[in-house]
Amino acid sequence: MRLQDYQVYGGELSEIKKDKVLINTINAHSYNVSRKDALFTDSLKNCDVLIPDGISVVWALKWLNGTQLKKIAGADLFFYEMDRLQQQGGSCFFLGSTNETLKRIKNRAAEEYPDVTVGTYSPPYKPEFSEEDSAAMVQAVNEMQPDVLFIGLTAPKQEKWAYQHLDALETGHICCIGAVFDFYAGTITRAPQWMIDAGLEWLYRLVREPRRMWRRYLVGNVKFLWAVSREKFSK
Repeated sequence: MRLQDYQVYGGELSEIKKDKVLINTINAHSYNVSRKDALFTDSLKNCDVLIPDGISVVWALKWLNGTQLKKIAGADLFFYEMDRLQQQGGSCFFLGSTNETLKRIKNRAAEEYPDVTVGTYSPPYKPEFSEEDSAAMVQAVNEMQPDVLFIGLTAPKQEKWAYQHLDALETGHICCIGAVFDFYAGTITRAPQWMIDAGLEWLYRLVREPRRMWRRYLVGNVKFLWAVSREKFSK
């Protein structure tokens, strides 16, 4: 699957329809993973909106075919959705992470978005969910029928799970936003705005978590550049 074959969204978040929509993100790491994971490829290819959560993807698509995109981070999507829900008095549901992280999220949201009803569910921590696990997760979401479902199960597990259970979920926007759970809970600090604006958010995360992130960014970025270069110059 070539990077150009993904329909990466180039519009404004406000232009996304308000009905049931599956929203995923793509960056260099997720693209690398998708090249070896057919189900993950399908989940990205067949979602309703795929936003460019990575400056490398923005630069690569401009180089490949001249596409002009603006980076839209998962955090940008999150705050847009929460502001929208605050204005209309809507509801959201956080699926994923630990009970402690979810508690922090709920407490902060109660202060910053008092008119938003918040639900949470912490699934078991395991590489793959059983049918019983998934049934319980779907039931927890559907009991609330939220306007927005935030899923934070880490990529590519969250995207694949959402894609496989899309028809069963009774919700509006479904947003796979991973690390945003930890950013909002305060368990992980996001890069300062000047680094985000300069396209250096990846460097901040590498410096803060070198043991966990070195392979993703140092090795992964080289793999991404190689794949994009082959795509550019292949016949």
